Amino acid sequence: MSPRTTARFTLDAAFTVGDVNPRLFGSFVEHLGRCVYTGIYEPGPPSADAEGLRTDVLDLVRELGVTAIRYPGGNFVSGYRWEDSVGPVEERPRRLDVAWRSTETNRFGLSEYIAFLKKIGPGAEPMMAVNLGTRGVAEALQLQEYANHPAGTALSDLRIAHGDKEPFGIRLWCLGNEMDGPWQTGHKTAEEYGRLAAETARAMRQIDPGVELVACGSSGQGMPTFADWEATVLTETYDLVDYISLHAYYEPLDGDVDSFLASAVDMESFIENVVATCDHVGAKLKSKKKIDLSFDEWNVWYQSRTDAEVGALDWPEAPRLLEDSYSVTDAVVFGSLLIALLRHADRVTVACLAQLVNVIAPIMTEPGGPAWRQTTFFPFAQAARYGRGQVLDVRVDSPTYETKKYGQADLLHATAVRGEDGTVTVFAVNRSRTEPLPLEVTLAGPDLTRVVEHSALADADPDARNTLADPERVAPHAVTGTTLTGGTLTATLEPLSWNVIRLA
Repeated sequence: MSPRTTARFTLDAAFTVGDVNPRLFGSFVEHLGRCVYTGIYEPGPPSADAEGLRTDVLDLVRELGVTAIRYPGGNFVSGYRWEDSVGPVEERPRRLDVAWRSTETNRFGLSEYIAFLKKIGPGAEPMMAVNLGTRGVAEALQLQEYANHPAGTALSDLRIAHGDKEPFGIRLWCLGNEMDGPWQTGHKTAEEYGRLAAETARAMRQIDPGVELVACGSSGQGMPTFADWEATVLTETYDLVDYISLHAYYEPLDGDVDSFLASAVDMESFIENVVATCDHVGAKLKSKKKIDLSFDEWNVWYQSRTDAEVGALDWPEAPRLLEDSYSVTDAVVFGSLLIALLRHADRVTVACLAQLVNVIAPIMTEPGGPAWRQTTFFPFAQAARYGRGQVLDVRVDSPTYETKKYGQADLLHATAVRGEDGTVTVFAVNRSRTEPLPLEVTLAGPDLTRVVEHSALADADPDARNTLADPERVAPHAVTGTTLTGGTLTATLEPLSWNVIRLA
């Protein structure tokens, strides 16, 4: 089918997927590479505030619009001793981080993380992971008491003595990280982890029945343990947890860009398979409860380079690790992954872009120098701003193209969100690398009369990217010629483009 054939879908206000949970626009800060040190935290330069936080990064994080921020890992958490990260900074111990063959100074810790969230603004929420790799129930309870109990116990009074009178109020907790991964310090079988997660969840709920808990799903859909792991873990924890986690990263392998552009086909399949597994376990247990999904690690990541990077390290502080530079092509795939999350907003109610600064991140910094936006910054910021509300059920009729990994894939990937004010935003990706894609959208329900804006992220050079030397090379641009007449939206999507079309 010719890529010039028109793509179509209908928007009907009566057909919806679900409401977007603000937590869908979460992110992730791990003690990995330069995410923390010289990323969000760098005392000394003029850009730093009195607490050592980079104010230029804070400004960009606010612009990005992130909500829940997962911390402190990731693989790092499976060797994490929370008590190393509290109290006077000069008294905190240096530790070997075996996950990333680095030395952790603990200069940035739990109190600094909470202060960072507060400076982002009221929409930023803590999402704390507990160590179930090398530690267990007792340490999780100790961390919960230190962080959340008001006063009058040894650990809550210790927090107060450390200068934090008010409790941190952490509601959302991850029960470990990627525990089926052989790379994970203290990794476990599904039976071992399921029992430990259930014990930890039950104990944490004895302190606070209102905590929200995320059980570890399999580390990826390609894992040999996938699906059996989820079924076993949920059989142990179904009535004790609220979410199961999903992690997925994508990169072009062997030069197969066409399959890379269709990465969201795999992401949507992953989501739907986990939902099916959750609901199967619920049916077996005769439970009316629905487990939601926490897609708490997702991104484009050139992961094939990582093993060599990490293996060459000899325990440095804050090494340059996983500092992928993102192209326009990467940003278009990234936008498509955002669309996949929105299309499943009824069950994916938490999602964390991994990570926030420097490490496979939308924001880059130079030590003692500037901070800048990567190409992936723009789709996330636009989705976080205009993707709040109710997702409409978009079923595309699109021309297709052939991919090696996924067979026939649609050239158009799209969704739409209706805001509380009645406006509708269409998010759309054209996967064709060479041809524009005409788009027609029939409006069957929403009372909309005009196009407020059509912006696109696209470039004649698909490898264009923002760098330290040229930090503003790529940015969204206005698209002309998009019309809304007689209930039909007509647009042309540029080749290899991420599009935001706002209607009122």
